[in-house]
Amino acid sequence: MAGAVSARAAALRLYATRMKKSIPEPELESPIPFRTGSNGEFAPRPESAADRRAEELYRRIADENARRLGVSRREFVHSACGTAAALLVINQVYGCGGDDGGGGGGGGDDGGGFDVDAGSALDGGQACEELSGPEFVFDVQTHHVNPAGGWREADTLWPVILNSFPQADCGDGSIECYDRNHYIRELFINSDTSVAVLSAVPAVDEENPLLASEAAETREVIEMLSGSPRLQIHGLVMPDQGQAQLDGMEALASDLRIAAWKVYTQFGGWWLDDAPGIAFIEKALALDIDIICAHKGLTLPGFDGDFAGPRDIGVVAAAYPAMRFVAYHSGYETTVVEGPYDPASTAGVDTLVKAMQDNGLEAGSNVYAELGSTWRSVMTAPAQAAHVLGKLLLHVGEDRILWGTDSIWYGSPQDQIAAFRTFQIPEKLREEHGYPELTDAVRAKILGLNAAALYGIDPDAVLCQIRDDQLSARRRELADRPAPAHRAYGPRTRREFFSFLRARGGVPG
Repeated sequence: MAGAVSARAAALRLYATRMKKSIPEPELESPIPFRTGSNGEFAPRPESAADRRAEELYRRIADENARRLGVSRREFVHSACGTAAALLVINQVYGCGGDDGGGGGGGGDDGGGFDVDAGSALDGGQACEELSGPEFVFDVQTHHVNPAGGWREADTLWPVILNSFPQADCGDGSIECYDRNHYIRELFINSDTSVAVLSAVPAVDEENPLLASEAAETREVIEMLSGSPRLQIHGLVMPDQGQAQLDGMEALASDLRIAAWKVYTQFGGWWLDDAPGIAFIEKALALDIDIICAHKGLTLPGFDGDFAGPRDIGVVAAAYPAMRFVAYHSGYETTVVEGPYDPASTAGVDTLVKAMQDNGLEAGSNVYAELGSTWRSVMTAPAQAAHVLGKLLLHVGEDRILWGTDSIWYGSPQDQIAAFRTFQIPEKLREEHGYPELTDAVRAKILGLNAAALYGIDPDAVLCQIRDDQLSARRRELADRPAPAHRAYGPRTRREFFSFLRARGGVPG
């Protein structure tokens, strides 16, 4: 066991080093990164020639357009025009010809693309119109940590993992960058996110960077600020570790009011359809919390990739129709170049589709596909993005795809939201493979309406409640100011954050 842990540690440290080297300096950074990086659950892909071309082209556009607009390069990069320019670069570099950023070929007419006009890189009003939207955004996969938690004293790999994420460079301390303060700021002030799920990571209590009780405290703070259900929380269960885990589910349900369960089958090496998994599902049903979110895909280096696959999702979804099963990451693996559905595939999104088909499950069943880190990985590979979304729309269904970003690991999710709002599956692929069109109505479902239905939340009521809450007010105050590097709006320290709350009556003095 010690040898396995050591090997995993070495693998994590290696890709953490690669990740840190891959992050450009802030003054040169595109608002939509051309290289995906990692969420800590997979190794980032190496830099490609297309990545270097994209970065060089973006720097040239930023220099030229900043001069033409009479603003600094930093102001341009952090404006709506800067984001539009990044999407235009992705179209040009990754969507026309050779390399799509994932080694699979952009494919010209075969690739997807972003519906952004060239003029938006110089016209702020036009850029804002193209990149903004009225959608209710419900992010079902978000994370933060407690920098003062007991896990800091344990011998874990979490500091290594956290230091590999882009958010580590926020400027406030590599671990402190992931605290509650930064989480609230990046999710609810620096992005269009209305509601989020604070999800769990796999670790025993003494090594967990955010306990379920601490997640509940974050929910309470946000409720004080908004007076509405802006945050739902998950309860982590490791059923392979024995009866104590199943017994603990009662406290998660009753005391902490979790909205769903989170499991990681690759940690411990178990399946949802084996004895521990079945016992867990039946306990969840008995407690009347019928949403199970299972990490499927994005195999962590050093772990058995078979257990990260979604084979078991199809089995248990067919056996337990009263339970809703959410495949986090949709089975996506960075080692797979996504294309048309192939039932012979042994990894990637195809394995989720096959798991459903093998068990007689059609689009609109009790299986949901989640996009956290998946969309961020493919949004700079337009052909792959078109196939991923097309396959999920066709086989899982437009009502069963959930928006997730894996932020705060990546900082603000606004770049992912803006990119998704403008993406379209090209007509040629729709004709060849029967993919549906990514209409505004479908986009709205994916960005939030599907998750709202799953979690029993009324989007209109929530939007009405949060329109004038303290977070929305702060967001409006900052709307016209150029964003500094890392979009560090709002209070920058823990002390400033609680002063911010007290000033608005959020916490006692």
